[in-house]
Amino acid sequence: MIDSIERLVQRNVFSPSSMFNYSPGGTVYTRANDVAAQDGMVGGPYDALKQACYGAQRDRLLLVQYETLTADPAKVMAAISEFIGEPAFEHDFGHVDYDVTEFDNRAGTPGLHTVRGEVKAQPRETVLPPDLFNRFVHDAFWRDPSKVPDGLRVV
Repeated sequence: MIDSIERLVQRNVFSPSSMFNYSPGGTVYTRANDVAAQDGMVGGPYDALKQACYGAQRDRLLLVQYETLTADPAKVMAAISEFIGEPAFEHDFGHVDYDVTEFDNRAGTPGLHTVRGEVKAQPRETVLPPDLFNRFVHDAFWRDPSKVPDGLRVV
């Protein structure tokens, strides 16, 4: 998430963003610290996710990994259908359409919600400096089976 946010900021360097109160300054480090803070747009939801995943209601959660969604969207949608007790539905993963360009532009975040049409994995290099990237490497606790509590489903 932090890499994606920084990529967006660097792509729109002359468009101050609502994500940072339209402040044009800062560095990749200050922006990462802001969004990763407990009251930040990544840190707060991440803390809530951990609370939910380790809480008493974790059997009511289905954690969907972005990587699985983009690599095998049919598998993910089948798991979601099963999880909610609904019959499977055939989706067209080659033609996904969503456009909120005007909203993104007003927020100073052009391209934030861009959907590319086809659901597929698109490997890329990080734009974060190595020391900053490595601060967050182990935060995806759900990737380590020994850290996934009983009852939590991960797809």
